[in-house]
Parts: sequence; structure tokens; C-alpha cells
Amino acid sequence: MISLTNVTMSYTSSPVVRDVCLNLPESGMTALIGANGAGKSTLLSGIGRLHPLDAGDVCVDGVAVPEWKPRELAKRLAILRQENHLSVRLSVAELVALGRHPHSAGSLTSRDEEIVDDALRSVDMADLSHRFLDELSGGQRQRAFIAMTLAQDAHYLLLDEPLASLDLHHAREMMRHLRRICDERGVSVIIVLHDINTAATYADSLVAMRDGRVIAVGSPDEVMTPPTLADVFDVETTVVHVDGHPVAIARP
Repeated sequence: MISLTNVTMSYTSSPVVRDVCLNLPESGMTALIGANGAGKSTLLSGIGRLHPLDAGDVCVDGVAVPEWKPRELAKRLAILRQENHLSVRLSVAELVALGRHPHSAGSLTSRDEEIVDDALRSVDMADLSHRFLDELSGGQRQRAFIAMTLAQDAHYLLLDEPLASLDLHHAREMMRHLRRICDERGVSVIIVLHDINTAATYADSLVAMRDGRVIAVGSPDEVMTPPTLADVFDVETTVVHVDGHPVAIARP
């Protein structure tokens, strides 16, 4: 389990995450939802030790994040940021192989290569493995970075808007794959999504944020209610069910 206790974070003098207490389960999919600027991405970066905490604690499996050795934490927790920039020219396969560094320290074994190949297939990129990243579309690059994160083979996957730039088909296939690895491998996926209906379709639980605070935590049916969505987004909605999942429709 990942536990957050009184976590506060800021970029300037004004906090963007405020006194958050939250337990993220050891398995299943948890979606962070909320309007732009709600603090979702910052909170994810704090969990992954990419942004310092002003106050509070984050523990992974009962151990405070600062107490983990970086390589050991990287075996347990993988994070995909919303924006990824590289200063070197890499092929898709070389990028995905970087996900194995915590395990192999750069010397890939046959098992590492199998995991890289599996990650490439899972995002439908096997036929593009030898292409350079700067030769790809935005959606293809995004899938390559997701494959790198999957190749890390961590128990906790922290994904910040992984569907950005993906078309409808690949977005659906990505969510199906993430749902499948949750169910089959017992991993925990913590994912930031702007599409609340996608979140409600695939996630086990939703964490709704506004102005850096957690407004609601619960199952999709518990969180996807007109009063809660009005509190989070300032939008009046009608919530219906499609194939057993709640779907929010903004009122005109």
C-alpha cells in the first residue's frame, strides 16, 4: 500500500497540494480525477519522489519514500510523467530497454529482452521497435514511453495522463491492457485521467481532487454523483449507467 499523511506541496509560496491524507491500495486501479490545476499531477510526482514535499509523509509498503534506496524503489514503483523529453536520439527499443535499468543496470539479460518485447507488443509497437523516437507521431511516442514504464515491471504504476495523444482505438486498448495487468498480476495502477467516464469504466476507485485537496474517495458509483461532480468541476451533470458503469453527461 502507498499511504500519504498530511502531504502538502507547492511550486511557489502557494500550496498546490494541501494536507492530503490517502491510502492507495496494493492492487487494482485507482484514478485521480479533477479539473485542471487540481493538484493531481503534482501529487503523483510527490509519490514518485520527483517533487519535494513541503510537509507530510509518503510511505510505500510501510517504508517512507526517502528511506528507500533509489534503485530498490524503482523496482517497486514506476512513474510516467505527463511530459517526457530526451536529449539523446534513441530507437523505440532502446527507450523501452531503459525501463529495465533498475534490474539489469544496463546489461540486458535474455529475460530482460523478453520483458522489453512483451512491453512493446502490449502497446502495439513491436513493428516500430527500430524506429527513432523523433520519427514517430505524438501518439506513437506516448505509447513508447508507456511501454518503457511497463518494462520496469514494478508493482505500483503511476501514470500521469497516459492517454494523451492516443486515438480512440489505442486509448481503449491501453485501458484494457492496464485493467488486465491489474487483474492478472495483482499490481496497483494509479492513473491521472481527465476523461471521468473512462476513469469510471475501468478503475476500481476514484479520488476526486479540487484546489489541491481530496474531495471524495470511493467506487465509481460513490463518486460519480451529480452533487460530487458539481463540487469538483462546477458543472451540473446527469449520471446514467451504460453496461453497468456510471456515465456523466454535462447539462447544456
